[in-house]
Amino acid sequence: MKALILAGGVGKRLKPITDSTPKPLINIAGKPIAVHQIQWLRKHGITEFIFAIGYLKERFIETLGDGSKHGVHITYSIEEEPLGTGGALKNATDLLKDEETFYVVNGDIITDINPNRLLEAVDEKTTCVIALVPLPSPYGVVYTASDDRVVLFQEKPIIRDYWINAGLYLFKPEIFKHLPDRGDLETTLFQKLADERTLKAIRYYHYTIWKSIDTHKDIEEAEKLVEKYKIYIA
Repeated sequence: MKALILAGGVGKRLKPITDSTPKPLINIAGKPIAVHQIQWLRKHGITEFIFAIGYLKERFIETLGDGSKHGVHITYSIEEEPLGTGGALKNATDLLKDEETFYVVNGDIITDINPNRLLEAVDEKTTCVIALVPLPSPYGVVYTASDDRVVLFQEKPIIRDYWINAGLYLFKPEIFKHLPDRGDLETTLFQKLADERTLKAIRYYHYTIWKSIDTHKDIEEAEKLVEKYKIYIA
């Protein structure tokens, strides 16, 4: 099975780092995010990778090459102009159209989710499966009693009543007929499929090791996550 890594974005909120380094190549605990992702997916049997690249595309080719030094095979799908995540996936149609199923991963996440669990949700009616993780609060949460007393303070708890998109998807090739030429998966595809009742989402109650790198603070938090759980140790 193949995995497409969505790695074409600019990463504006991580400037000035991203002036010269694309976000998926930012180092987290001594390795680029992209290398962490290769090691994570390789651990689960995935050795064929496609990197959808655009911004600073030469840096990916210089850093990752053909993937042989990481024990995988890498090909590249190049965007000559920004296409969004949906357009980037469509741009890679020829590289994925013959697969029975394939993974798509946002190029800015650190996680230890077992991607093969998504396969358990696939049946003949399933077009795609989305991994969900519990909502991590960016703030401390204060619990109060009816007499105005503070009874509990939790610093940045995991809020398990709400679930968010983990940026890990399993698709069938029929998804290509739903994709826009330009636009994001989240805004142009998923709600459409949900309305048509062709979308299934699987929730990972036991896979909460996850972090999206969007800001400078996220880099520090992702490094703590990697070191705490000893993930991606090659």
